Amino acid sequence: RQEELSINGWAMEARLYAEDPVKGFLPSVGRLEFFAAPDKDCRLETGVEQGDTISPFYDPMIAKLVTHAETREEAIESLADCLNRTGVWPVKSNSGFLFALLQDKEFRSGEATTGMIGSKSDALMPAATPSEFALEEASSILFCADRNSWIQDTQQWRDGVLGFRLNQPNKPLIRIEAEGEKFEFTARDDDDVWPPRIVWSHLSEGAILVTERGQSYRIGIAREYGKVQASASDGAILSPMPGKIIAVEVAAGDTVTKGQKLLTLEAMKMEHTLTAPFDGVVEELNATPGAQVQVEAVLAKIAAHETAA
Repeated sequence: RQEELSINGWAMEARLYAEDPVKGFLPSVGRLEFFAAPDKDCRLETGVEQGDTISPFYDPMIAKLVTHAETREEAIESLADCLNRTGVWPVKSNSGFLFALLQDKEFRSGEATTGMIGSKSDALMPAATPSEFALEEASSILFCADRNSWIQDTQQWRDGVLGFRLNQPNKPLIRIEAEGEKFEFTARDDDDVWPPRIVWSHLSEGAILVTERGQSYRIGIAREYGKVQASASDGAILSPMPGKIIAVEVAAGDTVTKGQKLLTLEAMKMEHTLTAPFDGVVEELNATPGAQVQVEAVLAKIAAHETAA
């Protein structure tokens, strides 16, 4: 009965989406090769699991995370902690953005408005790469997590072979790679490595997933590979996501002006207009109406007037 109902504390929900905040919250699709969320301190509502595929044809929500506490502040802290223990890879998610939002003073005070995200968008964006702290700790985790198979044989290290330098003290260096960038650190043999500010999970041999401030990063032992593909030039029009081309407004050889509509891509129930980055000529056109394209496919190339001439 109505008189038997009561309000007990605070509940707060965060909606975890497969989208990239840095790219204007465009949906991110693909296989969830890794997905893990807390199984306690948080109610998880989800219709997907690790190994599932985020399709371009449906809403890209991954899950809802709900926390409850006696006060609003405690509910916020609990939700932020849950986001920081949620790993999503290689699909992008808005977890880091949500974490940053929960730390905002305006939000915490309950004075947020509908214009808050627009006015603070840069401050709420997740970092492109992990912090120096996270990178250094990750290098030690990679060094120590499974010495028998990942880095060097344990006995070799203990015998003083690893990091050997002629007429100088041993210096065991480890090169790691994160988000396409390479870093080098002096490895530590510390069995108690468990950084309080980052959460990590095994991905594969020589690679871990580090979550810092809600954002997930793949960090692995740096490998050197030969380059087998050319990067797109500044005039390349790339597909921002997998989708279907529903309209093409230009033809090869056409002269275009900056901002002119080139084609329209349909994905995730939305239409995305791709425009010319500068004045020039359509040097190459690989788009036809009705065609399905993959993310970062080169749909067209615009040559600046001086280059075309």
